Amino acid sequence: MKDYPFVLEFSVRDYECDMNRHVNHAAYLNYLEHCRHEYLKSLGLGFTDFLEQGFNLIIIKAEIDYKRSLLSGEQFMVGLIMDRISPLRFRFRQDIYSLPDKKLILKANLIGTALNAKGRPELPVEIHQALEER
Repeated sequence: MKDYPFVLEFSVRDYECDMNRHVNHAAYLNYLEHCRHEYLKSLGLGFTDFLEQGFNLIIIKAEIDYKRSLLSGEQFMVGLIMDRISPLRFRFRQDIYSLPDKKLILKANLIGTALNAKGRPELPVEIHQALEER
């Protein structure tokens, strides 16, 4: 398991599962997104703040490698690493592990950018600063 600068713990809720008690594949995207939002909030960066400045943070590519399933009621954690991949793009490397055994559930790479009020790619100063501190 990697050393993550940000980790968030969750519990699987029944409504996120299929009839076999396995987490539905789409629910994992919600876990990853919630972790990204909480990470940015931990840096003092909020999505509503960016919207008020005329920026919309978006994910433009998602790659997910599912290794095993979580079941209803299980505990798990999402680890997150954010890094720059180009002047206008950043990546969230996110992994989900079951708890307490820390078995890998999935690995994800999500590529993001920001669009300014004109719909053009442009990263806010705060995102540049967060990436420089990494």
